[in-house]
Amino acid sequence: MAYANTYKRREMKFLLDERHFEHLREEIAPYMTEDEFGFHTIMNIYLDNINDDLIRTSLGKPVFKEKLRLRAYGKKAEDDSEAFLEIKKKYRGITYKRRFEGSYKELFDYISGGAEPSEKGQVFEEIDYMVKRMGLIPRIVICYDREAFYGNDDKEFRLTFDGNIRFRSTNLDLRAGDYGQPLIAAPYRVMEVKSAGAVPLWLVRFLSENKIYNGSFSKYGTIYQQELSEKINGQNRVVV
Repeated sequence: MAYANTYKRREMKFLLDERHFEHLREEIAPYMTEDEFGFHTIMNIYLDNINDDLIRTSLGKPVFKEKLRLRAYGKKAEDDSEAFLEIKKKYRGITYKRRFEGSYKELFDYISGGAEPSEKGQVFEEIDYMVKRMGLIPRIVICYDREAFYGNDDKEFRLTFDGNIRFRSTNLDLRAGDYGQPLIAAPYRVMEVKSAGAVPLWLVRFLSENKIYNGSFSKYGTIYQQELSEKINGQNRVVV
């Protein structure tokens, strides 16, 4: 199940303890299939400006919010690793994502103030406009381990389970690997339900029976609030 480069869908988050996670992993077996990536690591560089306007706005829970990140997969990026610049916008509960693909080196060089990629397009122009409009620079690396599943009857219906969230605010280069400080405040697993249509009845029933409710959890937001706000606001740093 390949990742789409453009989508519009509803995304809901649920915070799971170990017991609920293990129970749900058993429950989904008849209905969902693990995607081709299996258990894998996701590495991200989140961009913001020196005033952290994107994350500050997001934490205020506005009707509209947006974010930009550079993403690669695996434990360590190489110059020629496949990478993506992802722009995500959320409006009234609906998420819109567009991503621009390139080699890790060319995309990292670009967000670090270097040359633009040799091949561009409409999605890159949208990203470039956002970068220049807001003065975005690399601000933090966030990595986590993910299991992802898609529906047997509806391949656009996805469940992802993220755990072992870690971060660092220096050496913001994914070629340095996926190391980082653990996010102690994180739940055992962050489950995201991603669907362009209705959520299947079997999942609704499971969540209801186990009193698991849709919640709000932002990896970057939690890190910013609990670990980095005082440090970042105390210095106008630019680390690339």
